[in-house]
Amino acid sequence: MKLLHIDTSIKATGSLSREMSAAAVERLKREAPDIAVHYRDLAAHPLGDITGRVFAAHAKGADVSDFDPAERSDLAESGRVLEEFMASDVIVIGVGFYNFSVPSSLKAWLDRILVAGKTFSYTASGVVGLAGGKRVIVLLARGGLYGEGSPNARHEHAETYLTSIFSVIGVENLEVIVADGVDISPELRAAAVERAMGSIEALAA
Repeated sequence: MKLLHIDTSIKATGSLSREMSAAAVERLKREAPDIAVHYRDLAAHPLGDITGRVFAAHAKGADVSDFDPAERSDLAESGRVLEEFMASDVIVIGVGFYNFSVPSSLKAWLDRILVAGKTFSYTASGVVGLAGGKRVIVLLARGGLYGEGSPNARHEHAETYLTSIFSVIGVENLEVIVADGVDISPELRAAAVERAMGSIEALAA
């Protein structure tokens, strides 16, 4: 089994989403000691926004004869990102919550794995996902309260966005573990972390 572990928090230390994603990986490794883990830190090594020329070559095989070295490097890295995703059985993603949504580094990663003909296809009846069979576990830490039924729920564009994205490419086995309201008070943080870690401990390989 191959596991892709991704972190996105801009905090190199003191990040709850990093702590949660690490705990999830360790939990799965206890269940399946032979699991092969590949780690990618999107904050420490950001991909950057994909350009139209690189996207055309990455997704459609457009001509690259006039690409400069920077474009060739971006294209090669984009290919590696897609290969890592396609080769993985399980993807664990630690997600920070910034300005009501996911970090821009995660959006840049998603732009490289949503590729027609690779992870989804267009048909006469609509989009069909091609990445079924993968398990995606999202560990999301939010400073405020954005859960269903809260006054701020309409501003939540991370969990909802990722649910939509992964459903489009055919991922049916999506698990989202949220620590909500962790910056409101020490008491709320402790309770949220306890609940999240309990859900992580309940994960099975």
